[in-house]
Amino acid sequence: MYKSIENFVGHTPLVRLKRIPGQTSNVILAKLEGNNPAGSVKDRPAFSMIMRAQQRGKIKPGDTLIEATSGNTGIALAMTAAMMGYRMILVMPENQSIERRQAMAAFGAEIILTPKEGSMEQARDVAEQLRAQGGGVILDQFANPDNPLAHYEGTAPEIWQDTEGGITHFVSSMGTTGTIMGCGRFFREKKPDIEIIGVQPEEGAQIPGIRKWPQAYLPEIYDPARVDRILLVSQMEAEAMTRRLAREEGLFTGISSGGALVAAMRVAEQVSDAVVVFIACDRGDRYLSTGVFATEST
Repeated sequence: MYKSIENFVGHTPLVRLKRIPGQTSNVILAKLEGNNPAGSVKDRPAFSMIMRAQQRGKIKPGDTLIEATSGNTGIALAMTAAMMGYRMILVMPENQSIERRQAMAAFGAEIILTPKEGSMEQARDVAEQLRAQGGGVILDQFANPDNPLAHYEGTAPEIWQDTEGGITHFVSSMGTTGTIMGCGRFFREKKPDIEIIGVQPEEGAQIPGIRKWPQAYLPEIYDPARVDRILLVSQMEAEAMTRRLAREEGLFTGISSGGALVAAMRVAEQVSDAVVVFIACDRGDRYLSTGVFATEST
């Protein structure tokens, strides 16, 4: 039986790091979400939000969807909209990488850029203004329970199965917080003593995919009680670890993945005989123009 593209969202590899952890009794595993069709962990909630909204009758093919995004969710929504027959309008800060913008446009999305000084907060405000003017339906990844549900039903059970229930620590970068909310809920139900660790940027750091929201913009799906602790990473740490992942492990990931591994390594320094899983959110090819992988010879 032939399958369509939605059948290939999820079921991503979980791979063991061999060199970066060094000599240790711990196992550090990367969940390679860049292997999703549109290249990131956001494929899961994008498909979940559109599919479930359509099933409820909230939207129908031909409708216009609006979303504020910093990149990966926009790309995933653009792919899913193209696949399911929707018009997609994406609102994003102008300082996001050109690869992200071009990927969205390739899927046929209309892109509205907002000033970089306003960051994602202004992009969210502009999206709300468009909706108020009758411009379309906002799925709202920040408040939509179908976002974490995608991880509760998909990402976390895959990790649980692949580790045979052996996972002891789960590390996830925090943006919309859908991944850590959905996975954290599943893991807590399966193993109450598992530790759920969130990753946020240090003050002043600009790490794509990792955010610390002002209180007024805190995602509605976020429940702080589901996160045991939050570790802060610097931009320099995240970028350096991203380069190490490529050069020492052969894993070409985005910068948030490096940040998540920085946190996972800190966790591993404090424990023994642990199974630490971190989310590698996307692929490195959508960050080439940022210069993060540049060397003196390039």
